[in-house]
Amino acid sequence: MSEDSHRVPSAFTRTFNKAANWVSHATGKPVTFMLCVAMVLAWALSGPFFGFSENWQLVINTGTTIVTFLMVFLIQNTQNRDGAAIQAKLDELIRTSAAANAYIGIERLTEEELQEIRDRCEARANLSQAADCAEEKANRRAARAAERATT
Repeated sequence: MSEDSHRVPSAFTRTFNKAANWVSHATGKPVTFMLCVAMVLAWALSGPFFGFSENWQLVINTGTTIVTFLMVFLIQNTQNRDGAAIQAKLDELIRTSAAANAYIGIERLTEEELQEIRDRCEARANLSQAADCAEEKANRRAARAAERATT
């Protein structure tokens, strides 16, 4: 394990993670979407009252820009943690199975190195599929031969 894995998260980090999780879960709910739609409709319907002024437009532009800006960081945080947790689980499954331990940590490779691994895996899968087809064909021939021998 690396030194980073033994670090105790700060109170700020724990609080931020809790907030990011809460916001991610809350914003993914249908009721949150409907509230946002209602807010946009209320804003749009208030246009005639404010004469569709520049300030009226500025309200929605500023609000959506700020929300979008902040949401990028919250969503990225939760995705990073989810990805790291999934990767740790996959690494442990690989380590404790008959799979090749060489695959542990490949998420740190370059895109070209990952493509080489994907190509090798695809080639092995194709060979395995071809072997399965050949075995099936041989089994059919053997069954026909056995049937001819008994009749």
